[in-house]
Amino acid sequence: MSTTAERTLTVGVGGLGTIGLPVARWLAAGPTSLRLVAVSARNRERAIERLSAAGIAVPVVSAADLAAHAEIVIECMPAAAFDSVAEPAVEAGRIFVALSAGALLDRLHLAETARRTGARIIVPSGAILGLDAVRAAAQGTIRSVKMITRKPPQGLVGSPYLEQNRISLEGLTGPVRVFSGTAREGARGFPANVNVAAALAMAGVGPDATTLEIWADPALTRNTHRIEVEADSARFSMSIEGVPSEENPRTGKLTPLSVIACLKGLVEPLRIGT
Repeated sequence: MSTTAERTLTVGVGGLGTIGLPVARWLAAGPTSLRLVAVSARNRERAIERLSAAGIAVPVVSAADLAAHAEIVIECMPAAAFDSVAEPAVEAGRIFVALSAGALLDRLHLAETARRTGARIIVPSGAILGLDAVRAAAQGTIRSVKMITRKPPQGLVGSPYLEQNRISLEGLTGPVRVFSGTAREGARGFPANVNVAAALAMAGVGPDATTLEIWADPALTRNTHRIEVEADSARFSMSIEGVPSEENPRTGKLTPLSVIACLKGLVEPLRIGT
């Protein structure tokens, strides 16, 4: 009888930016049981140039067509493009790996579609830690979950919440709290920044019961996240200092590595963690 570990799964990558390009490079290098077969990007010509420079020979297709080429579809797109990748992949019954966890929060109907079509929706840990512990605690009773995010100001510039509330980060000389609310509100106001909060919310008590603070701190060079959980099974806190990528300070270097670890977990015979 054939098993997942004995055959090759085809993979399509949606987006060739800070996350998608390193993942595509890793896949093209030939990991066992995984084969890159297609990519999509908003700028097709630029995507072709990047693939050529990386020595990767796969077609550039539309986001909707990824599901027709691949059994695993990875979404590494801006939140505004989420639907173009997600809906075709889930409707086609694919394994859908979602990086825009904040966009997924408002589209949890996709889980019902997945039940009907046989698709799987997977959210990698990304730039956060401890989701296994939160998921385990959620099998009992979690009383509270709080996340405090601190980032260099340049990693928050351009966020819809800041623009809508006319909050300027220019000339900061010390840390300033720019947001306090729920994970759902934070995901909508900072769609390029707090996918980690959305993932935490889905692992635990949900987006409306998970509280979030966001700070801009000019003294920082790393994106930092602290999680505090109070449950009937345990009380725990966790913190991480992620190195921002040079190409996009909103995204940490750990995020593409998390996607690679997620993919390996789908095909390797030994998997550690929940």
